[in-house]
Amino acid sequence: MATKKSKSSAKSTKAKTTKPKTAEKSVKKSEIEAPKTNTVEEIKATTSAKKSCLSGFFAKKYEEKESILTIFKNHKFYGALLGEVIGTMCIALLLLSLSLMGIANIAMYAFAIIAVLVAVYAFSGACLNPIITVGMMASRRMSVIRGIMYIIAEILGAWLGWLIINGFHLAGGDTAYDVPAMTAIAEGGFWIVTMVELFGATVIGFFFARAIDYKRSVFTFAAVVAGGMALAVLVGYVASAAFLGLNSNFVFNPSVALMMQIFPTAGENFGEILGGICQALSIYVLIPMIGGVVGFYLSDFSKKLSED
Repeated sequence: MATKKSKSSAKSTKAKTTKPKTAEKSVKKSEIEAPKTNTVEEIKATTSAKKSCLSGFFAKKYEEKESILTIFKNHKFYGALLGEVIGTMCIALLLLSLSLMGIANIAMYAFAIIAVLVAVYAFSGACLNPIITVGMMASRRMSVIRGIMYIIAEILGAWLGWLIINGFHLAGGDTAYDVPAMTAIAEGGFWIVTMVELFGATVIGFFFARAIDYKRSVFTFAAVVAGGMALAVLVGYVASAAFLGLNSNFVFNPSVALMMQIFPTAGENFGEILGGICQALSIYVLIPMIGGVVGFYLSDFSKKLSED
C-alpha cells in the first residue's frame, strides 16, 4: 500500500512539474509571436499616418450653421463689421501717413499696428485687410458670406481713412505734401512690382495664420501680425527703392491701394485706359490676394507636417 501511495504521489508531482513547462512554452511562444504582431500594427499605423497627412486639411474651421440665412440675424456680426470698418480706417491712416513720413518710422508703425489689432480683435478677429480675409476664406476659417461682407467693410474703412487725410490736406491749403498716391509703373516694371507685392502678401498671410494659434494671448497675436507686416513693408521698401529704383510702388493692402489712385485717368484711347485699369487691379488686388492664400496654405501645411 505504501508503494502504491508513493507511486501515485510521484505521478502527481510529475503532473505538477509538467504543467509549468507547458506554461513556459506558451509564454515563450507568445514572446516570440508578439513582436511580429506589433511590427504589423506599427506598419499599419505608419501607413495610415502617411495617408492621413492631409486629412482634414480642407475641413471647415468655422461654425457650420453660419450661412446667408442666419448670419444677418446675429447682432454680433454687425459689431464685427463695424470693427472691421474702424480698424481698416486706422490701418489706412497709418499706411497713408507712412508713405508721407518715410520708412524711418517703421517702429512707430509697428507699435500702432499692435494697438489697432488689440483694440479690434474682440469684435471681428482683426482681419483689416482683404489679403487676410481671402486667406481665411480659402483655408476655410471663415464663411464666404462673412468674408465678402468683411471685404466690403474694409474697403469702406479705407475710404474713410482716405477722406480724413484728404480733408486735412484741403484744410491746409498749399502744403509741401500732396495726398499720397501710387507711383506710376514704368515700362518693364510690371513683373518687378508684382513680385514685391506677392512676396509681401505671402509674408503677411503666413504670419497671420501662425498668429491665430496664439489667440488666447491677444497681445502675442497682435505682436506676431504686426511683426509680419513690418517685415513685409521693410523688405518691400528695400527691394523696390534700394535694389530696383522704385518708390511708393507697394502697399500690401488692396483696400488701401484702391484709395491711392492706382487707376489711370488719361490715355490715347479707351483700350489703353482699360488695359491700365486691368494691370493695376492685377498688381495691387489680385496678386496680393493670391499671396495671402499662399501664405495661409504654407502655414497650415507646415503645421500639419510638424504634427504628424
